[in-house]
Amino acid sequence: MEALVISPDFTIDDIHKIREQNYEITKDMTIDEKVSYYNNSGKEAEQEIERRRALKRKGIVSI
Repeated sequence: MEALVISPDFTIDDIHKIREQNYEITKDMTIDEKVSYYNNSGKEAEQEIERRRALKRKGIVSI
């Protein structure tokens, strides 16, 4: 699947793109597959947040 490009201003169109991409990824999944997908996505997001917090504590600016 093609990488999603989000504008720097994060508009409503970006939200629509994200929702459409998420639908395309999950539309043929079973309930168990969707639960696993969302759990893994959440864990990845938590790890990214913690990584950015650690950089912030060290005084390193990250985007």
